[in-house]
Amino acid sequence: MKPLSNQVALVTGAGSPTGIGFASARALGADGAAVALVSTTERIHARARELESAGVRAKGYVADLTQPEAVRAIIADILAVFGRLDICVNNAGMTVLGEEQFVGTLDETTDEIWRQSMERNLTTCFLVTRAVLPVMRRQKYGRIINVASTSGAVQAAVGDAPYHAAKAGMVGFTRAAAVEAAAHRITVNAIAPGWIATGSQLESEASAGNLTPVGRSGTPEEVAHAVRFLADPDAAFVTGQLIVVDGGNSLPEDRGWRG
Repeated sequence: MKPLSNQVALVTGAGSPTGIGFASARALGADGAAVALVSTTERIHARARELESAGVRAKGYVADLTQPEAVRAIIADILAVFGRLDICVNNAGMTVLGEEQFVGTLDETTDEIWRQSMERNLTTCFLVTRAVLPVMRRQKYGRIINVASTSGAVQAAVGDAPYHAAKAGMVGFTRAAAVEAAAHRITVNAIAPGWIATGSQLESEASAGNLTPVGRSGTPEEVAHAVRFLADPDAAFVTGQLIVVDGGNSLPEDRGWRG
C-alpha cells in the first residue's frame, strides 16, 4: 500500500501545468492520495484529467478563494465526493492569470494594490485553513502546508512590498495555527521557495537563479518533494516550521564568491 493511500489532499493554485501547485498534486497523487485541485480558471479541469490518466482520483474546482462562501462550498463538495480531507496545500497566490504583476516603490503602491496582494497571498491561506481545520479536528489528523516565499520571510527586494509583507505574514500565520492545532494531531508548516523554473519565470528571475550557490533555479518538483515530506504521516513531530527551498540563495554574504 502506498504511504498516502486512503488520504485526500486539497491543492490550491494548481492550474499551471508547470507550477509548484500541480507538481505537488502529482507528488501526492503518486503516493496514493486522491487530489482536489483549485484554480481561478477552467484549465484546472485539464490538470485533473492529467492526474486521472495517471491513475489518481482527482477533481478540479474553479473558484476565487478570496471569497469565504466559495471556500466553504469547495470544502463541502470535497467531503461529499471524497468523504474526508487529510492534506491541505495552500499554494494560491501571486497574480491572477492574464494580469501583470505589480512592480513599484512604496509610494507608488495604491491602497487597492496592497489590498489585492494581501487577499490573494494571505487571506486565501487564512480562509482555506479556517475551513479545513474543523474537518481535520474531527478526524484527529491533518497536514497543512503553506507555500510562502523567500521574499518577505527571509529576504526582500525593491519592487513589491505588499507581496513581501503577505508572504512573511504566511509564516506568522503558520506558527500561530500550528500551536492551535497541535493537540489534534494536525501539523501546520510553511515552505519558502526561492527562484523556481516554472513556466511563468521571467528571464531576469532565471538569471538570478543562476547566481545561487548551486548555480541554477530550482524545479517545481524539488519544491514538491518538500511538500510531500511535510504531508507524510511520519512527519508528525514537525510543525510550525519554515523549510527554505532556495539552493542556498538566502545564505551568502558575498555574492561574488565562486568555489
